[in-house]
Amino acid sequence: MKNFLKLTFNNEQTALAIRVNQQTELPDALERIGLGGSRPALVVVGGASNISEADFLRIQRLFTEVLAPIAESLGAYVVDGGTDAGVMQLMGQARTHIGAKFALIGVTPESKVVLPNQQEPAADLTPLEPNHTHFILVPGNNWGDESPWISGVATVLANKAPSVTVLLNGGEITFEDAFSSVNTGRLVVVIAGSGRTADILADALRGQATDERAKKLAKSGTLQYIDLIDIEKGVENLSKTIQNLLSN
Repeated sequence: MKNFLKLTFNNEQTALAIRVNQQTELPDALERIGLGGSRPALVVVGGASNISEADFLRIQRLFTEVLAPIAESLGAYVVDGGTDAGVMQLMGQARTHIGAKFALIGVTPESKVVLPNQQEPAADLTPLEPNHTHFILVPGNNWGDESPWISGVATVLANKAPSVTVLLNGGEITFEDAFSSVNTGRLVVVIAGSGRTADILADALRGQATDERAKKLAKSGTLQYIDLIDIEKGVENLSKTIQNLLSN
């Protein structure tokens, strides 16, 4: 395992990154970039580049009013996919918007992203989100290869503290993310009304499933949903739920 990298973004924010090849390296790698101890962990998964503008605006408030403030008040670790798109972008921007200090850790396949100041990167690479504090660069040539790693990083970071996954919107890979959390026994809170995969899963939890993966996840007993139909109530319910789950 190589030593860590210090990344400097165009917004002058800096982040520490480390490469890992096997999940067994995670405890040592995380310790090496200053992420030790046992703290509550919040995993955020869902839509990246294909969130509609309407869905994006609906869920933006959840990040600035619920997820970032709770992470800050509990000193929690927040773990997501780390790229500058969708829910990961919203998480990074919310952290900066409220002036928070919590560690925000992006877990991403190194072959799919462009590191800041990289000379002549390939055109199909995705930039990292510049408000994250740490990045774990993992092996894999496809989006979705990071799913078990996101879950693994959260498990190591939480240690014996509580952890929870919040799932908003999402495409195909979000199903992988959900299965990765469920396989580790982590509760997944699905935001119904945030679009696409989240709505398919919420339908499954209501017994209206058409998708086989959604049916299987709903039967796991580790999914619950919060409805965004009334945004004010949704914000309040999510806040109470996440606060309770991470404070136990």
